[in-house]
Amino acid sequence: MLEQARGNNELRKVSLFIAQSLDGYIADKEGSVDWLGGQVADQPMPDVYSEFIQDVDTVIMGYKTYEQVSTQLSPNDWPYSGMQTYVLTHREIKARPEIGFVKEALPELLARLQQHPGKKIWLCGGANLVKQALQSDLIDEYYLSIMPIVLGDGIRLFDQIAPPQKLKLLQTKTYNGIVDLHYVKY
Repeated sequence: MLEQARGNNELRKVSLFIAQSLDGYIADKEGSVDWLGGQVADQPMPDVYSEFIQDVDTVIMGYKTYEQVSTQLSPNDWPYSGMQTYVLTHREIKARPEIGFVKEALPELLARLQQHPGKKIWLCGGANLVKQALQSDLIDEYYLSIMPIVLGDGIRLFDQIAPPQKLKLLQTKTYNGIVDLHYVKY
């Protein structure tokens, strides 16, 4: 079913938009992302997130990412308002407006979502979700922001990935020590 859906040129794109340290970590050992930022704290930076999110109407994340966003990063205001969010989890959690908690496997969820019209589907995180998507060859484009920091340890973005992914670089941007890379799948 997924192979048939992927063959249709009208399908919604699946995008990974994420930041990582220079050495490939998306969080430190404790799962914190408080190290995200440029090399000069008060230097103005372009709002690449707002530019990206204009073309997105669906967000998919794992439970750990959901928990971090809803309890630490944005506890008082859901940052993905106006978009449908799907949280992949085995927990029994009652859906909230714009947030569904699903036990569905990622390939099946994406195949179902891509059958309906809409904008891009954003794989928000975390590392396990990205690994599942890569193992099933589900990511169409990659937006990676490389932060000017070497963490040395933590949660890797790309850990034991198979099969290899051939990508084409479309764009690079640099600002305040950050390098933004935009790749698409060949």
